[in-house]
Amino acid sequence: MLIISDEIKKVYPEALLGILAIRNVCNPKKHEELDRCKLELENNLREKYAGLDKTYLKNMEPIKTYNNYYKRFNKTYHVLLQLDSIVFKNKSIPKVASLVEAMFMAELKNLLLTAGHDLDVIDLPIKLDVSSGVEKYTQINGQEKELLPNDMMVSDLQGIISSIIYGPDKRTQIKPDTRNVLFVVYAPPGIEKSKVFQHLQDIQSYVHIIAPKSEVELLKVYECKE
Repeated sequence: MLIISDEIKKVYPEALLGILAIRNVCNPKKHEELDRCKLELENNLREKYAGLDKTYLKNMEPIKTYNNYYKRFNKTYHVLLQLDSIVFKNKSIPKVASLVEAMFMAELKNLLLTAGHDLDVIDLPIKLDVSSGVEKYTQINGQEKELLPNDMMVSDLQGIISSIIYGPDKRTQIKPDTRNVLFVVYAPPGIEKSKVFQHLQDIQSYVHIIAPKSEVELLKVYECKE
């Protein structure tokens, strides 16, 4: 399923990559039980963080680790921005297809960066690598991007499927007819392995709400130093 490049072992030897492959899923546009869980999560997040200063949130783990990574590329960790909009601006988790919402929910609960893909479109194996700065791929919004040097990225035999800074690609995006799904969790150095594992389990639990007959094919956290 996964190849870890020698280059990323040198650049980010303490980094982790979480992999969750689930088969026999469905992806309805709306799911009543998931909506109920989503509302409960939003309320829990507001209760947990509303009294805290925004500066405190930035320095709270794992946000601090991601912020430090993003700063190297003059970017802001987008999950922090999403958390800010829910807690301080009273907005809701974006309404998209259920599988993507399940991923968003786990991201906001655990604050770990995750990319979702249609497993049937991926040309296995996938590879965890670090960009040189010349690679290009088409983002989920259809825009072509050239990667910045030293960004963590994942590719299959046809090309890049996601990177930390620019997110998932268009080719392997989760679609209404997705029946087998792959979630990839990027954890830069400083993120605990147990936290990534728990995050994968949370995604699986949310997906199980949508698709009770779904089956986990792989749930594993890989270390770059392996």
